[in-house]
Amino acid sequence: MAKLIYATIESLDGYVAGKDGNFDWAGPDEEVHRFVNDLERPIGTYLYGRRMYEVMVFWETAGTIDGQPPYVTEFAKLWKAAEKIVYSRSLAVVSSVRTRIEPEFDPDGVRRLKAIEERDLTVSGPHLAAHALKAGLVDELHVFVAPVVVGGGNRSLPDDVHVSLELLDERRFASGFVYLHYRVTG
Repeated sequence: MAKLIYATIESLDGYVAGKDGNFDWAGPDEEVHRFVNDLERPIGTYLYGRRMYEVMVFWETAGTIDGQPPYVTEFAKLWKAAEKIVYSRSLAVVSSVRTRIEPEFDPDGVRRLKAIEERDLTVSGPHLAAHALKAGLVDELHVFVAPVVVGGGNRSLPDDVHVSLELLDERRFASGFVYLHYRVTG
């Protein structure tokens, strides 16, 4: 049975983007990026909402851009190799391989997917993750805290959900990023 993992990069005050929608402060350096690559290797399927997919589809061609460091091209290969499901009513066409569109998030469909998949799944983007958390589908959280306070914007976690967590791992990076790995316990 596969796990569903909510993976996110957030500011210290809990936002994935500031009030202006800017998230340029969230870019990982080489050390963090290589660590993320290690976490992504066992992932078989990415679950996205439209907006997060539109951000992540960059990785479809990132590996072909001249001069990219090896850790960037490695992530691009990992991303392209995984299946991608985009939940959207407005997106008509995808621009990446191994990608399909579902008109709405279906908790029972995700449960079935978790039951049959051998490789783990991730849910990305706070709005879609909120649906998965509320439905009790998330098994783990991989949270990267960036060394910045943005003062408002798009929160990484919903206000109206209670989830008990067990800390499984933590790591500090030279850049000031901190990684927190939690298992959902209730």
